[in-house]
Amino acid sequence: MKKMRLAGAALNQTPLNWKENLSNIRQAIFEAEKENADILCLPELCITGYGCEDLFLSNWLPEKALNKLVEIIPLVNDCFTIVGLPIRFEGKTYNCAAAIYQQELLGLYCKQWLADEGVHYEPRWFSPWPSGVMSNIEINSQFYPIGDITINHKGIKIGFEICEDAWRGELRPGYKLKEKGVDLILNPSASHFAFGKSNFREHLIVDSSKLFDCVYLYSNLLGNETGRMIFDGEVFIAQKGKLIQKNRRLSFQSVNLVTAEVDFTGKYIPQELAYDDQDKYLEFDKAIALALFDYLRKSRSKCFVLSLSGGADSACCAIMVAEMVRRGVEDLGIDGFVAKAGIPDRKFKSVEDITDDMLYTAYQATKNSSEDTYLAAKEIAESVGATFYSWNIDDVVSDYTNIYENTTGEKLTWEDHDIPLQNIQARSRAPMIWLLTNVKGGLLLATSNRSEGDVGYATMDGDTSGSISPIAGVDKTFIRNWLKWAEKERGFYGLNRVNNLAPTAELRPSDKNQTDESDLMPYHILAKIEREAIFQRKAPIEVYQSLKEADLCSNKELKRFIIKFFRLWSINQWKRERFAPSFHLDEFNVDPKTWCRFPILSGAFSEEIEELVNINPDDE
Repeated sequence: MKKMRLAGAALNQTPLNWKENLSNIRQAIFEAEKENADILCLPELCITGYGCEDLFLSNWLPEKALNKLVEIIPLVNDCFTIVGLPIRFEGKTYNCAAAIYQQELLGLYCKQWLADEGVHYEPRWFSPWPSGVMSNIEINSQFYPIGDITINHKGIKIGFEICEDAWRGELRPGYKLKEKGVDLILNPSASHFAFGKSNFREHLIVDSSKLFDCVYLYSNLLGNETGRMIFDGEVFIAQKGKLIQKNRRLSFQSVNLVTAEVDFTGKYIPQELAYDDQDKYLEFDKAIALALFDYLRKSRSKCFVLSLSGGADSACCAIMVAEMVRRGVEDLGIDGFVAKAGIPDRKFKSVEDITDDMLYTAYQATKNSSEDTYLAAKEIAESVGATFYSWNIDDVVSDYTNIYENTTGEKLTWEDHDIPLQNIQARSRAPMIWLLTNVKGGLLLATSNRSEGDVGYATMDGDTSGSISPIAGVDKTFIRNWLKWAEKERGFYGLNRVNNLAPTAELRPSDKNQTDESDLMPYHILAKIEREAIFQRKAPIEVYQSLKEADLCSNKELKRFIIKFFRLWSINQWKRERFAPSFHLDEFNVDPKTWCRFPILSGAFSEEIEELVNINPDDE
């Protein structure tokens, strides 16, 4: 049988949510058979969820996953199906893909290469299977092949790669599969979202089909599975260097299945492809919208709450919640969105109606707040359809400072106590916004961005307070540019005022003319230093040598900015350890739990900074 219909399905799974995970698998199998698919590829570890973390080290989790596989096997009839799960075998745990056909298990392929960089820690939980080795595993008194298996199905020879297997260049299993004459490679994956990664991934799959002279079917997980990583749910079907089919990324559907007819004799069958815009700003829009929706419903919360300052960061968070509702309703319809979100039963007539019920905002003024930021906050809330409150916290701040002064006898002044007086204002905002959050049964959105995380330009237990920090994975320059894009492309009129204000914390008296960039450095320069220092992992003098020809500023200023960056980075690791969970969006982030580990206590680059200090800039 040389002509077959292939199907790949992206699934939105949740660790340990056995009922929902199996329901999605069941739905994918049903839809594939309804489409008369001959072969179905489901994502990596889709029975358990990819992010079970150290529970993979237990004995009971793989055992329960195997029991769930036994429940799935009778569901598969005429459509050869691949399902991912952990398997405990001879004292080790393997990341496996189970092949099922006609209500029988045919065998288990084990992943050979484990992802161990960036956000992935697979070698902590799994053992790599050696290339070319096969064995037999006993399941319910029957023996099945396990390991580096291939399967003959209706005259088609099928081989496997699981996610990271395909990213290992000349070491990947695909080369040996080509030697074996494999016609089809199935790749169940859990490949996280990052800007621009889709285009790279598509080329990898298409090039693999050409390199190995085969058909290549790739299926990825979908959605925000465990809180930080987002899976874009891509499915690709390629044949000998041509993309035959793909689905639409970042869908709000729990199951996103696509099929394509393939002629294994090599004849190309043209098919209409789903359009997928690769624009970075649009990717940001889509990815955070889906991530927020999954975070909300999987945490069983009712709404989001936001301290709306009138600045860029909180405006970005407000827009993203509005986009979550708009995109969700576009994908699921109003009734489907409401049902999936678990919103208390009430009638909604429009996107704005839902947003009003799902986003509560508050402008918390002090005597240092300006009319401009109040109006910006109010206009943002109105333009997205959010509930808006406004209150003044001067009395609360005065109570704190008076208690301190009356108890200690020490007078607090801006000349001697600048940072304490700024921080007490930011911290005084936290209790009220948390009260609103608790009353509404919601999630509090923290508004810190990655640039602030780099240098600790945030008040712990103040503006860092929150259940989730959705924009902590991107820098301030990106956020400001995205807001201009959103004003133009999404029509949020409230962004006009925000986009014309200089970023400021508004914590000093107005006559001090406080701005973020005067406190720190220009944000675009901070972003350049961050990339060299954190992503490229360069020493201070190496960062200087890389950037001094970029004409960002004078060499003297550049030295000063780099020194300031490394000093602030070093002393503020404890803050990054305490930030609310954030989404992984870029190719790197500063979250110590997912990408960038750094010691809380260190020598703070003292010798390395001294080396930079001793360089004589060209213009000095």
